[in-house]
Amino acid sequence: MHYDMSPLRLGILASGTGSNFAAIAQAISDKNLNAQIKTLIYNNPNAGVARKAEQWKIPAVLLNHHQFGRREDLDHAIMETMTAYQVDWVIMAGWMRCVTSVLLDAFPQRVLNIHPSLLPSFPGLHAVKQALAAGVTITGCTVHHVVPAVDSGPIVMQAAVPIMPNDTEATLHERIHVQEHIIYPRAIMLAATALSRN
Repeated sequence: MHYDMSPLRLGILASGTGSNFAAIAQAISDKNLNAQIKTLIYNNPNAGVARKAEQWKIPAVLLNHHQFGRREDLDHAIMETMTAYQVDWVIMAGWMRCVTSVLLDAFPQRVLNIHPSLLPSFPGLHAVKQALAAGVTITGCTVHHVVPAVDSGPIVMQAAVPIMPNDTEATLHERIHVQEHIIYPRAIMLAATALSRN
């Protein structure tokens, strides 16, 4: 694969097990994404993603949100950490915190998130549960630019996942995860390429 641009410098925000973090790291390793993960920031001291960062030899920084009085204070600390690691794209991979203009203004059009639904359907928390409750037959996942309003930024890429009659929240989430891991690395490259052309 030929690249015209230097590797993207990514900073990843994660709160959980880090399956999307690992998928992005693997895509870079497989040369399917021309990027480097400069740092991982996680906010939950028990997050499994910290172990994954260690396995990939990526610097991990714990910024426990309970130690910050306001969201803006946390975002300021994130911004400072990302700047110290010379990050140019912020990638939210299961980051269970709303971000503020402090972070968004520091990385204009360079903050991405992945959400487990076909936005604009089922924004916010428990998107998989929402889809099952609504009785829809198709859901999926969406990579989008982050804006102040939750899950409402411009869409970069989506993947559809059919809902089976016997699906539970767990089984459906598992199949959505498979698609997330496929589209997120592609969407990062697509967003970066589009921005470089502007």
